[in-house]
Amino acid sequence: MTADWEPDVDDIKAMRAEAGGADLRAFMRQQIAAGKARRTPAAKPKPAPPPGHQPGAWPKGTSPPGPPPEWSWPAALWDQAVRHYRNTKHLPDKPCDCGNCPDSEPEETP
Repeated sequence: MTADWEPDVDDIKAMRAEAGGADLRAFMRQQIAAGKARRTPAAKPKPAPPPGHQPGAWPKGTSPPGPPPEWSWPAALWDQAVRHYRNTKHLPDKPCDCGNCPDSEPEETP
């Protein structure tokens, strides 16, 4: 990309000499603004909400999802799962004592 007008050294000297360099400062600000405008993409407009939409409300005829099914599991089952996880993470070489693993049950001897 090239600019419409490339300043010459003599032009810069002339701008610096006129009005104490105010022209040069204005020119440089204009060049910086033009560069920033080329560099940053334009903001996309926000899509319009559907007709009749109330902010924060669910669409008509729908409802928010309910709680996940695992929230209704009994506390004993959660405790058992946590105990199993801790046993497998921290004591991998020992048999699990969570009460639900097949390895945790004592082996029957014939």
